[in-house]
Amino acid sequence: MSGNEPVLPQGAGYGVVVGIGLFFSAFMLCLTAIQSRYTGFSPKNSEEFNSASRSVKPGLIASGIVSAWTWAATLLQSSAVAYRDGISGPWWYGSGATVQVLLFAQLAAKLKLNAPHAHTWLEIVAARWGTVAHLVFMFFGLATNIIVSSMLILGGSATVNALTGMNTIAACFLIPLGVAIYVVVGGMRATLLCDYTHTAVLFAIIFVFVYTVYATSDKIGSFRAMHDLLQKASEAAPVAGNAHGSYLTMRSKNGLIFGVINVIGNFATVFQDQAYWQRAIASRPATCVKAYLLGGIAWFAIPFMFSTTLGLSAVALRGDPAMRTLTPADVSAGLPAPAAAAALLGKSGAAALLIVLFLAVTSATSAELIAVSSILTYDVYKKYFNPKATEAQILKVSHAMVAVFAIAMGILGLIFFYIGISMGWLYEFMGVVLGSAVVPIAMCITWKKANKWGSLAGAIIGFCTGVIAWLVTTSSLNGGVLSVTTTGGDLEMLAGNLASIGVGGIVTVVTSLIWPENFDFEATRAINRPAHETDPTDASPRSASLDDASSEKKQAPADVSLEPVISARAAAEEEERELDPAALKKSFSIAAWASVILTLVMLIIIPLPLFFAQTVYGVGGLTAWVVIGMIWAFCSAIAVVLYPLWESRAALGLISRGIIKDIFARGSGKFVEKQAHHPSA
Repeated sequence: MSGNEPVLPQGAGYGVVVGIGLFFSAFMLCLTAIQSRYTGFSPKNSEEFNSASRSVKPGLIASGIVSAWTWAATLLQSSAVAYRDGISGPWWYGSGATVQVLLFAQLAAKLKLNAPHAHTWLEIVAARWGTVAHLVFMFFGLATNIIVSSMLILGGSATVNALTGMNTIAACFLIPLGVAIYVVVGGMRATLLCDYTHTAVLFAIIFVFVYTVYATSDKIGSFRAMHDLLQKASEAAPVAGNAHGSYLTMRSKNGLIFGVINVIGNFATVFQDQAYWQRAIASRPATCVKAYLLGGIAWFAIPFMFSTTLGLSAVALRGDPAMRTLTPADVSAGLPAPAAAAALLGKSGAAALLIVLFLAVTSATSAELIAVSSILTYDVYKKYFNPKATEAQILKVSHAMVAVFAIAMGILGLIFFYIGISMGWLYEFMGVVLGSAVVPIAMCITWKKANKWGSLAGAIIGFCTGVIAWLVTTSSLNGGVLSVTTTGGDLEMLAGNLASIGVGGIVTVVTSLIWPENFDFEATRAINRPAHETDPTDASPRSASLDDASSEKKQAPADVSLEPVISARAAAEEEERELDPAALKKSFSIAAWASVILTLVMLIIIPLPLFFAQTVYGVGGLTAWVVIGMIWAFCSAIAVVLYPLWESRAALGLISRGIIKDIFARGSGKFVEKQAHHPSA
């Protein structure tokens, strides 16, 4: 069979897309039933549905971050860059999208300090800067969700079509609809638990590919064989802009350009995507920063190892009878990884890649669905249509908005597919239209001097400048020809990305320094504040109106992290205790130092000396490069697969005891919250 024919039957595509979607919907129903019976959390509560009662521990949040940040592009685009630029591609993809999550730890700490009860980042913008700013930044927020969702659907449908021949239009609609079912059923907490299962399977399949390529495959099977095959490929078709035309060097001009585009574009998609704010909101205040630092460091291993394995294998196997011949359009669609998986392991490789990709797409899609649902519910429906909405109305609208955006995702994927825009094009383009709002949003949450009109001007002028720079550069480099192909060039996209984030940032900072505000964040701290609670920055004692259980709980020892917080009331009391301004300021300081140091290491200290050295790696260099990646991947798997189980052992034990009680004495296992006093651990 030729490598260009689908490896799997069309039924396998429908089986995975529909079957796994239905499996996770059933899994969600079981989780929701267990949650309602054996804990005090119910997804029928809007706070639990949208923000998991703000009580999730750091391991599960880190796992959710890894899962939400693992898009179709994480697996497909990273491998396409490795296929195009060699070993520099995986580094620039991984580091260029890790630093934003690390730096977001600072925003997460400020969120807990300055707006601990907000549901969305747009509520903070509205409380600080009013309706005009709210509407302008909502455009950027929803544009981010639209672009990210379109990339997920395009990448997922292109791969399902390449591996199984499944109809692309059917894939565009069936992927988000399957996910919508389980999001509506379970809400935020169940989504995080599904994210956890996705992450576990993802690491397992990555390890299968890594060991196949570097240890057991009869086509490659060792570091030396991979090195020799890459060297042959370099001699047959030298890589333009790489030292000696080699795939085995960090000295890659196109790799570096992609790195800059990647850093800018991903700042936009982290800082402006409600999905990341949602995980910060769902996190316990005391461990929020830890979760983002852990999640960011763990995530790096996924694109780095996946693309160093399958992206380089696609180069090494060029000319192999089982290997698909890849056109530039195939590379932009992200097909080097599926082609390599099918060539290495035949049908089982194609099936494994199909499953891992589908899980990546569904977990990121679930994050986008619940994020957009929160924005449309709290920032459109509640703010502009029904400010006095009841709990039941909010929950009903949340469910409806999940379904509405699932259908919208299918339509968006379809539109981009028909006008010929691929996932790779959108990936490089996102910074052009979204980059200008990054600095204004970060300043709004963290800097008291940020000027409202300066920040609005920065976002709008930066947006216009980015689009103009992108189109003017395209026109001047391509003799006035503007098309999907010419506008997608690296230099063209680089110009738009740099202009957008640069102008947006400069205008915001300069105007704020000339005309500084002096905002005390009291208005943002008041967002959704419970009636009994005073300002958390106020040193005076808490209101005496708290019930006895809460008062008693406050006298508990400070270190209560082993205690299972398994009811909405207990979670609210725990959160209130952890909203200590001194501790949160310390968290911000830790986040700032750790994230800035790690950013310098990943973007400057490691890659730039290797870039300027012009070294082409021998067998030993390639072996060290891959082995370090393997060790990193193992540590990541421990952090986001095993650690969440360990930190939740008390709650898991309590739920298990409830189930056992129900088995042996029917009806006796149901969770009953103790009213008068806090149970001992």
